[in-house]
Amino acid sequence: MKFNKTLIAATIGTLVLAGCERAEGTKAPQQDKEVVAGSAADTSAKSSQQAGAESSANPEAIARANDLFESHFQELLDRSPEFKTFLGIKDDYGKWNNLSPEFEEETHEIIKRQLAELKKIDASELDDATALSLKLAIRNKEEGIEDYRWRLHTYPVNQMYAEHTSVASLLINQHRVDNVDDAEAYISRLSALPKHFDQLIANLKERAEAGVIPPKFVFPYVISDGKNLITGAPYTEGKDSTLLADFKGKVNKLDIGDEQKKSLVEKARKAMLEDVEPAYEELIAYLGKLEKKATTDDGAWKLPDGDDFYAHRLNVYTTTDLSADEIHQKGLDEVERIHGEMREIMEKVGFEGSLQEFFEFMRTDEQFYYPNTEEGKQRYLKEATAIIDNMKGRLDELFITKPEADLTVKAVEPFREKSAGKAFYQRPAPDGTRPGIYYANLYNMKDMPTYQMEALAYHEGIPGHHMQLSIAQELEGIPKFRKFGGYTAYTEGWGLYSELVPKEIGLYKDPYSDFGRLAMELWRAARLVVDTGIHSKKWTREEAIEYLGKNTPNPKGDQVKAIERYIVLPGQATAYKIGMLKIVELREKAKEELGDKFDVREFHDVVLANGAVPLDVLEQLVDEWIAGVKSGQ
Repeated sequence: MKFNKTLIAATIGTLVLAGCERAEGTKAPQQDKEVVAGSAADTSAKSSQQAGAESSANPEAIARANDLFESHFQELLDRSPEFKTFLGIKDDYGKWNNLSPEFEEETHEIIKRQLAELKKIDASELDDATALSLKLAIRNKEEGIEDYRWRLHTYPVNQMYAEHTSVASLLINQHRVDNVDDAEAYISRLSALPKHFDQLIANLKERAEAGVIPPKFVFPYVISDGKNLITGAPYTEGKDSTLLADFKGKVNKLDIGDEQKKSLVEKARKAMLEDVEPAYEELIAYLGKLEKKATTDDGAWKLPDGDDFYAHRLNVYTTTDLSADEIHQKGLDEVERIHGEMREIMEKVGFEGSLQEFFEFMRTDEQFYYPNTEEGKQRYLKEATAIIDNMKGRLDELFITKPEADLTVKAVEPFREKSAGKAFYQRPAPDGTRPGIYYANLYNMKDMPTYQMEALAYHEGIPGHHMQLSIAQELEGIPKFRKFGGYTAYTEGWGLYSELVPKEIGLYKDPYSDFGRLAMELWRAARLVVDTGIHSKKWTREEAIEYLGKNTPNPKGDQVKAIERYIVLPGQATAYKIGMLKIVELREKAKEELGDKFDVREFHDVVLANGAVPLDVLEQLVDEWIAGVKSGQ
């Protein structure tokens, strides 16, 4: 998450890379049963007491509460030009976010005032849907206020999410150029980068003074990424730089005269030479100085009050009260269980040797890797798309509600492929101008084995993130902060659960692909071990990499990139497996209690029908559905 957006993002309830819809034109929230027509949400359980509470709800109080949810959302949204762009809103289109400490403190005070306003609402006057919204809104504000305590415990420039690459990504992927004004706004953003990066450097200095400096391994990545963005025309000889190529491509599609196009491109070139290049050079120079102060101590424990900070992050990411030790042990137990299932696959394919020898076979045998050529990369994208298309044809077996938004598969852009993660998802624009995107990082094809292709496509695409996030933002009857909200354990737990579901309807083409599914689940189980190992048990980067090497089949590049990710995002990696375990637990509970009445399609609707929620709230919703099915409601 961009560091100055922590408060805004947390309280709007939005994940990194999560999209949002336009602030205007929202329908008033409706009753629970209207959230997903024709779904299990229609039959979500209500006891006689609940039904009585619904009938005694005060419509005026409900309307006031929902108006407050919307005004709070809009108030914070108005403080983030970049968020607006991501949502497809063109207000403040030529501006960047304000990164100053003063602005962040002002936002903090707004959140405290909003929390006080929410706590004045009498929940007894609300229907169930609005009462749940109130509960979640209060929880989000309280979390945002607690986050402010730890505002300096982040690395605003790291290899995963860095301000200096995020601005380029926003211009390329979110800043639409539909007319001349949009092109001028693009140029304005280029011209505003010196001030923006001055604020970024000031924030890096503030953190350094507080003893918060990224680990030493981060700097070669982020410096290289910065240099990549000022390589090529107009900065150096050769083909156009990333941003110039993007701007030209967008302007050339406009229905305007050639002279006007030429004029706009020249203005952009001028801004790049006079503003963009000096801004990046100054930032790169400062990062070089900061690198000399960096150490090889990697865990959150090294930060001021690091143990308390890490406990807070575990609570935020998992939405549970599990301790680091409890999470560590869950990881060890799951690793052992999955190893057992992998040994069964070894027997199926007739492999003789130890599990570790089988891992080495899977890492190195050429049959599992496409060549690191343009042809190999295009083949990967084509086959990943085919996997998703095939899954689309099977959705009726698993789901009642399906998303309207389309999904496309793309390779990660060259300017960030060296440092970006293996795969990730960007949700669609709510107005339909941008589909959901599954990004595959094809920089090194040895890091993208074909036996993991199916599981990755299911996780990032369908029925994973695209399914969950698109349905959430298409829901009617809930406030925006819930449509676009994010709880990592829920969102990533669903993604990991979505790797399992296709197996249950006969997908995964062969034992090796099923091994790939298990390998990815094993990877998430191992995360529980190494994340807590690094940040609580003081494991070194090398010790954590060694653990992954011994216990997972992933290639060395995966291992290094993953551990470096976990180091700069303490706690985040634990959410996946914790979330999946809860969803599977709830499904098995429903199966046991409902017997022949259990319908997996209805279960999935219950999980998805309310947008992202904390795991304890999800359990409550599933329990209510079970009770309703039992009682015949």
